[in-house]
Amino acid sequence: MKKFQLSFSLILLIPTLCFSFTWGALSKILDVTPDSEDFLSCVQSKSSNVTFISQLVFTPANSSFLPIWQARVKNLRFIKSSTSKPSVVVTPVDESQIRTTLLCSKKHGYEMRIRCGGHDLEGLSSTADVPFVMLDLNNMRSVDVNVANRIAWVQSGAVLGEVYYAISKKTDTLYFPAGVCPTVGISGFLSGGGYGHMIRKYGTGADNVVDVRFMDVNGNILDKLSMGKDLFWAIRGGGASSFGIVLAWKLRLVRVPKLVTVFSVSKTLEEDATEVLHKFQYVVPSIDKNLSIRVTISSVDITNSTKKTINTIFNGIYYGKIDTLLLLLDKKFPELNVTREICEEMRMVQASLVFGGYTSNTSPEILLTRSSTFVLNGKNKLDYVKTPIPITGLKRIWKKIFENDGSEILFMHSFGGKNDEYSETAIPYPHRAGVLYQFHQQVNFNDQISDSTPESLRRINWLRSLNEYITPYVSKNPREAYSNYNDLDLGVGTDNYEEASKWGERYWKRCNFEKLIHIKDIVDPDNFFRHPQSIPVFSKSLP
Repeated sequence: MKKFQLSFSLILLIPTLCFSFTWGALSKILDVTPDSEDFLSCVQSKSSNVTFISQLVFTPANSSFLPIWQARVKNLRFIKSSTSKPSVVVTPVDESQIRTTLLCSKKHGYEMRIRCGGHDLEGLSSTADVPFVMLDLNNMRSVDVNVANRIAWVQSGAVLGEVYYAISKKTDTLYFPAGVCPTVGISGFLSGGGYGHMIRKYGTGADNVVDVRFMDVNGNILDKLSMGKDLFWAIRGGGASSFGIVLAWKLRLVRVPKLVTVFSVSKTLEEDATEVLHKFQYVVPSIDKNLSIRVTISSVDITNSTKKTINTIFNGIYYGKIDTLLLLLDKKFPELNVTREICEEMRMVQASLVFGGYTSNTSPEILLTRSSTFVLNGKNKLDYVKTPIPITGLKRIWKKIFENDGSEILFMHSFGGKNDEYSETAIPYPHRAGVLYQFHQQVNFNDQISDSTPESLRRINWLRSLNEYITPYVSKNPREAYSNYNDLDLGVGTDNYEEASKWGERYWKRCNFEKLIHIKDIVDPDNFFRHPQSIPVFSKSLP
């Protein structure tokens, strides 16, 4: 078997020790700063576990503070001295420590940020412009797979790769429909809905959540039954961190064949990329739901020339054998020219490795290291396309791309299939029937020292101009966006509905956004769980 790799341009067990500690002794251990003493004193009063306090709670005066904060800030543009950092970082190992952190944060007027994988594109889980406590769930990441019942209980600190690995150790015929990058946190992924290569076959990740362990603003632990259907609806796609703290998710595992087929096809403009991509928009969203294709688009230099071209890479996965895939594509999409030589049959966990940027023969154990081949260091935009972009429109986009310096990358991720069968109000995630594909636009700052250099700022301005340029070709009324690809350019205002709707209706559409606001008003009326684009609480009724 060849070593297949897709082309991309791009528990901790701590003994419980109970001691009686004075505040003076604890202060020496933690080397606290004055503005955090109130919080730490509260933590001490509510906990007799010195291990928790001395080894799992960190302030800026502690030498471990910066490495722990920085370790899971996945977007490198926020790793700089000017980034606002927490007053305290807490890394709990059990639910009682989470409750203590929550209650002490409330008591002493700190906001809270909850970090799982750290992939949020605007750094909202790791930074804030106000004093805040960061609850880092990295130590709470167990995955318990039950093959007989086709379910898995996953703690919120786990990342997708750890979920894939745990399932693969038990079975080759079950999996979970999650995302492409293995270091994305499961909780943030599901909180926004969660799409991936299985969306055409099994819907979003959140569509396959069957229960939850959840801590509300008062420290009560709830499940699906005790929280009620409205809150359970809200946290699966409406941003769980606006409502409380998800402790663990119960996932429905879906059936997959023992072997799936993966392929990659690259085409430039000189190889009819425009025409093939144009047909992709018509064929793939309505094709057999066992097939999913993601297109990567970027500008590249032409060899031995001063000119550039557009390179399109069609990365596909088919939940079946090579022979069946070839028959399907020969009938429906021969222009793609998928041949047996560029296909490989592999286990699902191998496919996750390949789409994560590894070769197919990479040991699955790498999924436990939380390492990634992707460098997240840029600014992102995301749209949904409901009408195929005409060839003239694609050519206009190529012309716009040529204005940039090659730091861009665009993704078109096919939708349709099972995703079309869900109502847009089934969960808060509303991007359902009629969506052909998700259109992700990105620039990176990998060769820059920060996102504020003149060149970085030029790239950001180019990305914003591209996003404006494609307005005629993307969804309208509202122009839809994806909350997991948060974008503060859309707005951050929450003083009134008109202000909040500028970003809220784009993420969730009006009906769902209004419902989320009503639920928020009931479960967190004082708006403790908040960030710049959290579900707001208003003093007056909606219009």
